[in-house]
Amino acid sequence: MEKAPLVGAFSFGRHQAPRQGRPRPLRQSRPMEMLVLTLGSLFAGFIDSIVGGGGLILVPVLFSVFPGAAPATLFGTNKSASVWGTAAATAQFARKVDLRWRALAGAAVLAFGGSLLGAWTVTQVSPDFLRKLLPFILLALLAYTLARKDMGRHHTPRFSGRAELAATGAVGLMLGFYDGFFGPGTGSFFVFLFVRWLGYDFLNASASAKLLNTMTNLGALLLFAAKGHVWWHYGLVMAVANVAGSLIGARVALRHGAGFVRGVFLFVVSALILKTGYDAFLR
Repeated sequence: MEKAPLVGAFSFGRHQAPRQGRPRPLRQSRPMEMLVLTLGSLFAGFIDSIVGGGGLILVPVLFSVFPGAAPATLFGTNKSASVWGTAAATAQFARKVDLRWRALAGAAVLAFGGSLLGAWTVTQVSPDFLRKLLPFILLALLAYTLARKDMGRHHTPRFSGRAELAATGAVGLMLGFYDGFFGPGTGSFFVFLFVRWLGYDFLNASASAKLLNTMTNLGALLLFAAKGHVWWHYGLVMAVANVAGSLIGARVALRHGAGFVRGVFLFVVSALILKTGYDAFLR
């Protein structure tokens, strides 16, 4: 029996596959719906550009506005907006932060491939075992970051040359697969691994994470679009708002630096613990 997965999107209850069920036809947009979605996408883009976690905001907004819609269609529509926001944030960071392009380019390709592989795997293997494990992983991540008060405050990359290519490639492939297979917290995991393993400060980690997360979002969007699970007329308007929020968020992060990004990171991870814990044990 085929499982019901979620490809590269924040979970909202149980996972839903973009391949299951018929895609809903395009529906007439209403002014109030568009206003709520625009504001939600704007705020999601702001948070997502700093440290990830925009799905915490935009996915519940979509479900509240369209309670009867196919979940896969809402996830696909979310991706049609968020991919542009993460791309815009990447461009904004790249103008001010000295990204390590040689290492990140290969990692971005692997992240894209990993997201597609994870999306295919989830049609063969149920990801349900991760639902109850994820809150504890996030809790350990939060506790470790709180205990290491200096972690991520200074940018001291640990690797160079081939070692750096291998390390960033491993991060891209592993979390790309995770994003396709399960999804929640991908942006925060990217930031944490860039800080803890590669030695980046939080600002450089966030900037680098945006590039890789753009590629995992793109992989998920292509799969949703191929199955017809995107409402493009909503997605395009939301994309404009998401880009605006992302540009504002990136500027705020650049202005306030690594300490500010660390604070937002702790807030988002705490919110993820509450959300994933609720989904796993109380829903």
